[in-house]
Amino acid sequence: MATPKKIYFATGNKKKLEEVAAILASGAALPFTVEAAKLDLPELQGEPEDISKEKCRIAAKLVGGAVMVEDTSLCFNALKGLPGPYIKWFLEKLGHDGLNRMLAGFDDKTAYAQCIFAYTPGPETEPIVFVGRTPGRIVTARGPPDFGWDPVFEPEGFNQTYAEMEKETKNTISHRYRSLDLLRKYLLEHAEKP
Repeated sequence: MATPKKIYFATGNKKKLEEVAAILASGAALPFTVEAAKLDLPELQGEPEDISKEKCRIAAKLVGGAVMVEDTSLCFNALKGLPGPYIKWFLEKLGHDGLNRMLAGFDDKTAYAQCIFAYTPGPETEPIVFVGRTPGRIVTARGPPDFGWDPVFEPEGFNQTYAEMEKETKNTISHRYRSLDLLRKYLLEHAEKP
């Protein structure tokens, strides 16, 4: 199925939209536009890929067309993947310091950031998922505290947290970049040739 000319991105988060737009714009010219759609999607429970697919199905019905949704997880290895897709609520209740305290009794501070984009060209088509992961570790909060858990996640091979990094650097190594890069390649492969 050919890539549509306009794809909705289900988000009301301005910073997330800016980051997604910057990542998608890096690389080949895109034969489609991405437009934000602030949708009231349910907060689902379950496995991350299942959550993403179901949110995508719901969003496609609401917009009546092509849509992509994102679900992000922060997974602590010592806690067998928790908080995972529930990181939003853990962060709201515990803050950055609380996330660190969760690992206080463990030597293993490693974690991975995971982003799953689910995409469908319309409500009648089963969503496809694109998974991006970045390994790293949980550290004491460093950097601006204005974008989720970025201040406590230090990606493997770097001495800075996501929050301390230049946006251009983060946008070439992050879990979101890895997932979006797969999605972008898929959309370009399925674009109608002129």
